Amino acid sequence: MAEGKILVIGGGISGITAAVEAAEVGYEVILLEKAPYLGGRVAQLNYYFPKLCPPTCGLEINFRRIKENPRITFYTMAEVKGISGGPGNYNVSVSIAPRMVNENCTACGACVEACPVERDSDFDFGLGKTKAIYLPYPMAFPLYYVIDKAACQGKGCAKCVEACQYQAIDLDMAPQNLDLTVDSIIVATGWKPYDATKMDNLGYGRFANVIINMQMERMASPNGPTGGKILRPSDNQPPKKVAFVQCAGSRDENHLPYCSYICCLASLKQSLYLREQYEDAEAYIFYIDLRTPGRYEKFLNRVQEDEKVHFIKGKVAKIEEDPQTKNLVVTAEDTATGKKHQETVDMVVLAVGMQPSIEGANLPGDVSLDQYGFVVPDEAKGIFACGCARMPLDVMTSNEQATGAALKAIQTIVRR
Repeated sequence: MAEGKILVIGGGISGITAAVEAAEVGYEVILLEKAPYLGGRVAQLNYYFPKLCPPTCGLEINFRRIKENPRITFYTMAEVKGISGGPGNYNVSVSIAPRMVNENCTACGACVEACPVERDSDFDFGLGKTKAIYLPYPMAFPLYYVIDKAACQGKGCAKCVEACQYQAIDLDMAPQNLDLTVDSIIVATGWKPYDATKMDNLGYGRFANVIINMQMERMASPNGPTGGKILRPSDNQPPKKVAFVQCAGSRDENHLPYCSYICCLASLKQSLYLREQYEDAEAYIFYIDLRTPGRYEKFLNRVQEDEKVHFIKGKVAKIEEDPQTKNLVVTAEDTATGKKHQETVDMVVLAVGMQPSIEGANLPGDVSLDQYGFVVPDEAKGIFACGCARMPLDVMTSNEQATGAALKAIQTIVRR
């Protein structure tokens, strides 16, 4: 076995890829994830590029690689609190929040049936509900339930404890602190959707039938809040006309001045979700520019061939709601004709921009960030970044970067 230890911060697809690539050539890896599960944003998707396959396609094999590799140690609900030292001798302090469920859990679900408390599902971006004790998603890894401490009534209820025959629930579980010594660090903290409520003209948070693109993914997913059916949130009816608003917060000096890279592809993909479910449904894509780099140009051509997918080149100025029907009126200037374009639709999907997850909550220690919150790799420090912690990227390119970051981390160890 090679000597040296690598810390990977972030257990999404990039962090997982970096971890398994480094471990499979003999290095010890510690993988930290803040959420109760590994998989990150990819786990929330219905399909992802380039093969348009479900998350289980890529995540399942990587989870198996983690399970079978004794050189990988992972912790969920873990947050880095401090980083000191330098290449070859980093000291990292980590806090692990209590899951309230131990490794005796068999994911039988008896606790959920007994729990009387509901909470909004953050995994479904608020579109669905879970109990206070819940499994994040059906193939969650690790496959253990978790308790939302903010929602749980604690020992005053304890119905889940009574229902569990495996003594898997511990309401007294306390936080843990870890002190790690590692040689190099890979930051793979991923991304979050830009807060669409900041764009008052688009009506998100005020109009029930305005959703963001990640909510559309959860709707279309078979394990989502609607069982895979695309439905209007206001009345749970199938939408006949859906508008997709591109660059919602991206390429805008008042919000995110950069291009978020994947938004065009996401909307093209989601227009096909709609068309595959409802043969008479129509999609209207309002865009500034369509960016489908490289191999994805063929996918754009495929969508453009659908006569019920309409492309309007123009930035959306405002969205208004009919209070009676909850339908939405989308207003934009069609730059091809120079005329104002208005379209009345049943639902609007905002292609919101990508922000680094650590924006507004910087990592401790000597980790450099650019003006937007993306990590700036520093080879001299032995700290590397990959995936959407570094820049907006698709899954394929994120994985390529993760492999490169693993190699850089190994080089730091070899050269010390």
